[in-house]
Amino acid sequence: MPQNNTAGSGPRRADGDNLARVQFLTVAEVAAAMRVSKMTVYRLVHNGELPAVRVGRSFRVPEDAVHEYLRGSYFDAG
Repeated sequence: MPQNNTAGSGPRRADGDNLARVQFLTVAEVAAAMRVSKMTVYRLVHNGELPAVRVGRSFRVPEDAVHEYLRGSYFDAG
């Protein structure tokens, strides 16, 4: 007979629990971290290269998305 796990190890909602743990950055914070202009960040967001959430009239970028973008952008010049 299958056991019912009630200790929190069961399936999670994809949008609820995990979304609460996401850290969002402003466009200015992303620009400072990447050492680029805010306009460059806006271009990345509008071109779909950097995912973002629209909050009112501004954007918020998941911190993990910035890390993934930078990991994928490394160029070996050697």
